Order: sequence, then C-alpha cells, then structure tokens
Amino acid sequence: MFQQLPMYQRIGADAFKKDLTNILKFSEAIGSPDKKFRSIHVAGTNGKGSTSHMLASILQESGYKVGLYTSPHLKDYRERIKINGCNIPEEDVVAFITRNKVFLEAHKLSFFEMSVGMAFDHFAAMGVDIAVVEVGLGGRLDSTNIITPVLSLITNIGFDHTQMLGNTLPEIAGEKAGIIKPKIPVVISEKQIETEPVFRSIAKRNDSPITFAEDQPSASYNSDLKGNYQKKNIQAVVTAIRTLSKDFSVSEENIRTGLLNVKKNTGLRGRWDVLQESPKVICDTAHNAEGLQWVMNQLKEEEYVLLHIVMGVVNDKDLEKILPLFSNEAKYYFCKPDVPRGMEAAVLAEKASNFGLKGEVYSSVSKAYETALKIASSSDLIFVGGSTFTVAEII
Repeated sequence: MFQQLPMYQRIGADAFKKDLTNILKFSEAIGSPDKKFRSIHVAGTNGKGSTSHMLASILQESGYKVGLYTSPHLKDYRERIKINGCNIPEEDVVAFITRNKVFLEAHKLSFFEMSVGMAFDHFAAMGVDIAVVEVGLGGRLDSTNIITPVLSLITNIGFDHTQMLGNTLPEIAGEKAGIIKPKIPVVISEKQIETEPVFRSIAKRNDSPITFAEDQPSASYNSDLKGNYQKKNIQAVVTAIRTLSKDFSVSEENIRTGLLNVKKNTGLRGRWDVLQESPKVICDTAHNAEGLQWVMNQLKEEEYVLLHIVMGVVNDKDLEKILPLFSNEAKYYFCKPDVPRGMEAAVLAEKASNFGLKGEVYSSVSKAYETALKIASSSDLIFVGGSTFTVAEII
C-alpha cells in the first residue's frame, strides 16, 4: 500500500492530484459511503487538526458515535481513521485494500484518495452518528470534498503549499472556500482583511449562512491542548457547536469536558506537547510561518537557562520566512526527518547560519534528540519541531 501509491506525506507535490474524478469513481464503486453519514468538514492553513479533534471530543462527550478523519499520521497510518478515539482495526485496512485492489491499481489512485475512500467506507459500515473530516490540502479539489456536510469550518488562511494553492491570501482562501456547499452553514475562525471578501462572496453565491467566530461572544473555556494558538481554535469550535444546536444536542458541560479531554478522547499528540520535565521537553508540529510565530512567542514565556532546539524540516518550506522566527540565542541540533522530502541537515544548517542560528548537524532526528537530552541541564528547555515528521520520530 505504501510502496505502490504516491503519498504526499513522503514525496510532496508530485502526489497531489488537482482533480476529483478518481475519488468520485472510487466512491461510486464502493457504494457511495459518503452519502451514508452526516459530517463536519474542516479546512484551513493552521489549526484544522486541533479543531477537528476538539469537535470530535465534544461530540463524543455528548454521547454520539463520532468518526474522525485527519492527516498526516504521526506513528501509525491507522491514526487517520478513528471512531470515538479508536484507530481503524488493522484487519479492516487489509480487508479494504484486498477487496478493492483491482480498482486501485487500474485507476492509479493516490495514497490520499484511497485513504479517503477507506475512511468513508469505515464510517458508513460502523454507523457513525457524525464524522469530523479534515481536508488534506486546500479544499476545492481535495478528495474529502465529495461530502455534503451539515457544517463547514475554515480556520485561517496563511502561506503554505503555495506551489499548489496559489501565492496570494485571496487565491489560497478561494481554494479553501471550495468546501462551502449550497445552503450549508460555514464558520470562519478568523477575520482577515484579504480573505473576508472571498469568503463572503462564495458564501453568498452558495446561499450559505456565514459566521465569523471572532465576532461571537468570547468562549472562555480551558483545554488540555495548551498552545496559546488554541484560543482561536476553541472560539471557532464553540461557535460551530452552537451553530449545530438544531441538529445535535450538546450541553455546556459537554463542551467543557470535551475541550478538557481532547487528548484522552481522540489520542491527539504533537500540539504544544510536553514530553517530560527536568529538562522540560516540548514538541510542536507547527511548520509554517504563521504556526511557528505562535509557538516561538509561547517559548519566550517559558523559564529556562538555555534553550536547545532540535530542528528538521521538509524541502518545500520557505526558509526565508521561517528561520527569522527562531531565537539566535538557542543551541541548534539540525537533522533530516526520515522521509524522502526531508531537507538534508547540512543544507538546513547552512541556511540557518545566514540568520545567526548556530549548532551541529546530526545523522538522524533521534541522534539529535538524544544528544540534546545529554547536553541539557535540568533547568534548560528542549524544543523539537520544524516539521510534523521531525516530531513523529521522537514521540
């Protein structure tokens, strides 16, 4: 399965298909499972993973059987497809591939198209009450965009995957807004000057009620997801849940406990994830300028003697935007995530030195992390990040 199919997680843009033809054919071939369950569709540059997991957790606390489809995975492919926090069983993955192998090979489906078909088939077969479906990339032409949800949610718009989605915020917003469906309500997490007119125009064209979460009364809830950036996600999630109040019965207590138990209910990892104390180790999957800005600002609030940063990135990142965000007072451990699109550690180190970031090059993420743990004193802080795949190797 991993060898035969192009996989964005491993190879990047070459695996991206700007076309829904394949997934529509595949869905029809397996009995159109996407029409057999209700769903919430979540898109956005940053925060869509956390937002999806928060929504699932709240709905689980409300007694619903909740499907959750997200990407990429950290450790195990099956993390992408969950029901009430439980990964799809391995035998179900194998059975699905075996059953559909002839179709998959004949139509040369991408890894993501196949995964979407598997998720929707699993949710339909298991009779979920609702599924929270996270867009893989973009929105308009993403394979998940064959669903007609009960609600669409778009978190924010930033510069990521520009080679596929466009080089301006309005262009990128147009791609994300492709998940807005006729007469289906849409919640937008953040108001941005460049993108608000795009969302309003597409919502109007679709006769879709539009709500900007930041215009709603402030949602003062705590969460077990501790990143400062989660405040905006919480505001959007609570707005979305209230928008759904006609269709789903969710109490204030369900919202409160759902937000406090996201990790326990859904298994989410890698979001301002504190791995140990003394020395304190924090990892975060933020990997573009907007996401990293939040994380770097939050690191400044921590108390430590010396900051150690284990950094690995993939080769399509705009380092000119990312590297200036990192502290030049930290000690760096440069490494290459173990995926084909990982950037060579020596290349990263050389580019980082142009921004005053100094450190050593290591042969692997684990070697870099082990060295940081050996060198750091108990009052130091270690941060691991730069890419989802760097974090995946140390969790």
